[in-house]
Amino acid sequence: MGPLFQRLEQGRPSTKLLYVFLGTWFLINLLQALFTGLHPDEAYYWMYSKFLDWGYFDHPPMVALYIKAGDWIIHNPLSLRLVTVITNTLSIFVLWQIVKPYTKNGALFILLFSSVLIFHVYGFITTPDSPLYLFTILFLYAYQQYLKSYNFGWALALGILAAALLLSKYHGVLVIFFVLLSNLKLFTKGSFWIAMVVAFALFAPHIYWQYLNDYPSIHYHLFERSASPYKFEYTAQYFVDQLLMMGPIMGWYLISSAWKQKANQDLFLSGLRFLVIGVFIFFFLNTFKGRVQAHWPLIEFIPLFILAYIHIARGGLNKTYKILFTVNIGLILVARLVLMAAPEGLQKVKFVASYYGYQDWANSIAQAAEGNPVIFQDGFQAPAYYNYYNNTLDGFGNNSYGYRKTQFDIWPIEDSLQFKKVLYVLDHPFADGAEQFSIPTNKAKFYGKFINKVRLYQKLQFSPLHYNDDWNTAELREITFQIENPYDQEVRFEDIADESPVELLYGYYQSGQVVQVSNVSEAYKQLKIPAHGTTQFTIKIQAPKTPGKYKLFIALKTAPFPGSRNSSMINVNVK
Repeated sequence: MGPLFQRLEQGRPSTKLLYVFLGTWFLINLLQALFTGLHPDEAYYWMYSKFLDWGYFDHPPMVALYIKAGDWIIHNPLSLRLVTVITNTLSIFVLWQIVKPYTKNGALFILLFSSVLIFHVYGFITTPDSPLYLFTILFLYAYQQYLKSYNFGWALALGILAAALLLSKYHGVLVIFFVLLSNLKLFTKGSFWIAMVVAFALFAPHIYWQYLNDYPSIHYHLFERSASPYKFEYTAQYFVDQLLMMGPIMGWYLISSAWKQKANQDLFLSGLRFLVIGVFIFFFLNTFKGRVQAHWPLIEFIPLFILAYIHIARGGLNKTYKILFTVNIGLILVARLVLMAAPEGLQKVKFVASYYGYQDWANSIAQAAEGNPVIFQDGFQAPAYYNYYNNTLDGFGNNSYGYRKTQFDIWPIEDSLQFKKVLYVLDHPFADGAEQFSIPTNKAKFYGKFINKVRLYQKLQFSPLHYNDDWNTAELREITFQIENPYDQEVRFEDIADESPVELLYGYYQSGQVVQVSNVSEAYKQLKIPAHGTTQFTIKIQAPKTPGKYKLFIALKTAPFPGSRNSSMINVNVK
């Protein structure tokens, strides 16, 4: 670090040094991408790329394009992550273009950037945050240039990049909102309205996809995610994560430096400050609803870094802080090395274990399946791992009413399994124990059971008609539901020989937990719903005996599965 320190002390920008850093950064991330196993979410997003669409249950489509662009080369972790490695390196160059008009110190820029932990994470991991990271930086750069002249070209770029933000992750709307909030005079600029029209036009296909699929992302993110009872640890962890993501030991210094950098009538710096404060408050308030994952405020850390760099570069950095930043970088590099080549003992640590051994695990499950499709229970990660490492789409995630919906509820995988022989896999013994067998894997012992003629109706949708959500305790009410059948064949609930009988259930959620499940009368056995058609059915439902706010749901059960949730979360206020 000696030569680097000399450059710091001299305060001389060095384009050559920056290019050397970009090349080194690119190579490090290539190696990390190649030798680090997939995170389970990456395997799930790989499945996105196998079903390209304008939207998905959890996220917009940009991450699918990232993976599709690389995975066609060869099926391995490096190809899946290749676009992320390339665009992350590009984003550093653009970030330098943003900060150098304020003060040029290439060595300091490299030292501070390398100290930010979350920037390392998205140097190779491919999730929706990867394109979000790139397009946040590009959007801020375009906004900086637009402020100089308000011309048509940069307005057009702003519109395209705003749409790219929204198509990357819904958090992108916070970038746009808080930047606009910092400069409301933008609405008086004619060219700015061009940006808005372009952004809406490019984002419109995703909105249309939401409409066609009954707005699954909106229902999930805004209404169906039940708030957990508040725990102080959620808020405390949020503050700790802020410090860690900005740097294991120097995050506090970068954050305090960013806070000290005032806008001083600079509209661009004002936008950065609005973005930092707005995003911080937004996710802080979310800690009162549940745990905020450490990477969610990614869009806050980018303007934080810009402000911190400008403040430190103008004021200088003493020798003690140089040493501390060097130690900070060393810790991050050690962590990256452990993740890439962890000793056997460390591979058992929960976080590290998620990157190791799933190729062997997937092979063991596939061998037990004997060429048949595999159904996993409650989750998207296990079937996604299975599909990625076997390069197949034969793994399916069956989600019970006690779990949440996922993209598996939309993909046509379930349709292709109807009435086929499948292997049903659990990570614990089956309750009845009949016909089950153990599946030894390098992860743990799993349990399997073959189903000769599987029967699943996960996609049937029950929607209440003329519904009033105010109930009395233990009240018995008749509610008429419209049942929509999206399948290509008629659905019957009658008992069929050699097939699991269908059970119709209703139940309640309260504080994110299932608190009551009851069977519906046998009258539903006569139901017949035509292919791609609808029918109506009235269900007698009893309200909970205890006052409170609940969410009612309808479920269909076919043994040995616990039953899928076949309705939205229906508000019930019991008095």
